Amino acid sequence: MTSAEPDAGLLAPGWAGSPAASATSDAAYLRALLDAESALTRAQAALGLAPEEAATAVATAARSGAFDARDIAVRARAGGNPVIPLVADLTKAVGGQYGPYVHRGATSQDIMDTATVLVAVRTLDLVRADLGRTEAALARLAAEHRDTVMPGRTLTQHAVPTTFGLKAAGWRSLVLDARDRITAVRNALPAQLGGAAGTLAAFTAYGATDPTALPAAYARELGLQAPELPWHTLRTPIADLAGCLAFAAGALGKLATDVLTLARTEIAEVSEGSGGGSSAMPHKANPVRSTLIAAAARRAPQLAATLYGSLTSEDDRPAGAWHAEWEPLRDLLRLVGGAARDAAELTEGLRVHAEVMRAHLDLTHGLIVSERLSAELAPVLGRARAKALLTELAKRTYAEGRGLGELLAEEAELKGVDLDSLTDPARYTGAAATLTDRALERR
Repeated sequence: MTSAEPDAGLLAPGWAGSPAASATSDAAYLRALLDAESALTRAQAALGLAPEEAATAVATAARSGAFDARDIAVRARAGGNPVIPLVADLTKAVGGQYGPYVHRGATSQDIMDTATVLVAVRTLDLVRADLGRTEAALARLAAEHRDTVMPGRTLTQHAVPTTFGLKAAGWRSLVLDARDRITAVRNALPAQLGGAAGTLAAFTAYGATDPTALPAAYARELGLQAPELPWHTLRTPIADLAGCLAFAAGALGKLATDVLTLARTEIAEVSEGSGGGSSAMPHKANPVRSTLIAAAARRAPQLAATLYGSLTSEDDRPAGAWHAEWEPLRDLLRLVGGAARDAAELTEGLRVHAEVMRAHLDLTHGLIVSERLSAELAPVLGRARAKALLTELAKRTYAEGRGLGELLAEEAELKGVDLDSLTDPARYTGAAATLTDRALERR
């Protein structure tokens, strides 16, 4: 038996093989760390604090790929983070003349935080692409099923008729909310540069007359936002990431949970385009995409809670709070990346069984329109009489197995009332169609 990569995802089918898996791998994180180091030297060269040749030498060495992630991980135990052994290896790779310009003036957290932001930005771009696929698929479903009537359910029971178009439009609205939150956070993520205690003092020692210009130059090299202040213990960027990722997981989880309910054997109003198999039951086609999304939605809030907990960071650089963020943030990025991938596949292949939805409207023998009948019959019979009659006939529908419309037709006091129209569930969907159209106007 051969050994697998340590982050191959053997126990994580929700994100294994997804674009986010590659973007958050150890190799991707190592790449981001090297990008952060290389950009630091380029930024100093741009401000005349280092020779251009040093920037070229560091960039060349950083691109060589001659860095062993596993070896760096093991050696990271000595200093508590992977930047320290990586800087040693990068300095050696650059060589004697320009090696001293590697990591000059920075602290480990500057590089670690910046690399984390780079990994997040690169992963969020992939997530946004899959959310775009999901949104487009849901828009098609909402438009196609604008007038497909189905039972509305509240507290697990049939309530009043609704449409599948409105339900799909609601799912789409949540996906767009997630997209917008992710986009806002992604576009605001800053580089990190403060030096040992957030004062930029070392850069002054290396000749900077205005060290406050360096963080902005550093951010430009990376395509990130310039930090207003060093945020070693001001963890707003990480908290914002936690919030938008947890929301995205929950938004996709709502979609998945609805599909899981509607795909039950005894409901069967929808089904996944290609369900998963069972190791024991050959007949099963499990809603696997929805299952994996639902699993991600259950894990995300606890991971976000750890990241929010790191807001309480002591001193000017913390012990433990910063370190506690790395794994849960990567897990969140992976979970949401995998869930977004699965949501795109789910919605693009979702099968809607309109005939089953229509048949289910009759399960309560017409009682699904009792709200409408209460309102429409009150002017005819009086409010008290209408309520009493409908309460009596509701009991009879179950006792006698007859439809509410049939029983109403036997009531002499309702002669002349258009009962066929009043008891047709398809004619009592309220503003569902209009609301669907309105929701689809959002881009």
